[in-house]
Amino acid sequence: MKKLLPLIVLVALAACNPRKTYVSPNIFPDQYTSGWEERHGRCYDSIPCAVVSLDLYSEGLTLDTTTRRMQGTGYNLYLSDIFVPGDTLALGEYTSLPLNSQLSTLNYPFTFLPGRDFEGTPHGAYLLKIEDGKLISYQLFDSGSFTVQDTTGGLTRLSFTLVYTNAENRSATYECHFRDSLQLWLKR
Repeated sequence: MKKLLPLIVLVALAACNPRKTYVSPNIFPDQYTSGWEERHGRCYDSIPCAVVSLDLYSEGLTLDTTTRRMQGTGYNLYLSDIFVPGDTLALGEYTSLPLNSQLSTLNYPFTFLPGRDFEGTPHGAYLLKIEDGKLISYQLFDSGSFTVQDTTGGLTRLSFTLVYTNAENRSATYECHFRDSLQLWLKR
């Protein structure tokens, strides 16, 4: 029985994590209809920049702000660790940092972390597929860029070009945009 216990635990843990599947890019939405800018402030001692995250939702998917759970069916584009020159997103182009970069030697403003998988949990830049409020699959983005084009009149206009590895182990590009007001979420 002692020899089977690690195998049972491994199978149980694998069953709890969503399967990482590759979805055809023609299924990805090209537009996001609601979103949040999460302001984290300066959270890294060695990095002299404030950090924000973008949390965007396609049509049919919403965020319950009380429980911080997604409701409905759709896609959630999430980019964490966006390094900004001030306290918030500024106009300009943001590019992803290299996956295996030496973080102490980089120039941070106008950059963000690429997607990474930590034991079945996505971090950095990724896209979640949600059905009836449940995570179905996710896609990591290896690199890319996005542009903050406009922030006047209470609207924010963002354009994304993100690169990922598809099911054939080839690089593919995902382009999408957001044009609406970003809600503010202050991390505490």
